Amino acid sequence: MKTISIENYRPEWKPYFEKFNRAWIEKYFVLEDIDKYVLSNPEEAILNDGGEILFAVCEGKVIGTVALKKVYTDTMELTKMAVDENYQGNGAGIMLCQAAIDKAKDLGVKKLLLYTQSALKPALGIYRKLGFSEVPIEKGKCKRADTKMEMILNDNY
Repeated sequence: MKTISIENYRPEWKPYFEKFNRAWIEKYFVLEDIDKYVLSNPEEAILNDGGEILFAVCEGKVIGTVALKKVYTDTMELTKMAVDENYQGNGAGIMLCQAAIDKAKDLGVKKLLLYTQSALKPALGIYRKLGFSEVPIEKGKCKRADTKMEMILNDNY
C-alpha cells in the first residue's frame, strides 16, 4: 500500500487546490462565483483570515486537499475537500478530514461546521464516521448544499 502524508499549504500547490475542487464541483454541480473566487484566491479567501489548507501527498504527488475557513473566533468551516479521481477510495479523504479535525483542535476551535449535498454519499459517510452530526441548515446559505453538519471539539461549548 502506498503511503499518504498530510502536508500544510505550499504556494506551489495552489493549482491542485483549484484543479481537484473544480473537477468534483463541475462533475456534480455548477461552479458558483464564490467557488471561483475561493479556488483562484485561497490565500485571500482562507489563509489570510487564520484558515488552513492541507494536502494529501502520495509518493511525492499531491492527490487531495481540504480547507478550514475561519467563521468566528472559535468556529471554523471544513470546506473544499477533494481527492483526485485517480486516487479516490484509498483513504485519502478520511485522512484529510481527520487531519483537518486535528488541526482545528490544535487551533483551539470549539466548533467545526460543514455544508454538503446529501447526494454525495461517500463524503457523508466519512463525515458521520468521524463524528459530525446533522443540524438544521440556514435557508439560502449555499445553492448546492442541502445538509449542514457540525462537530463540537470542546466540551465547554
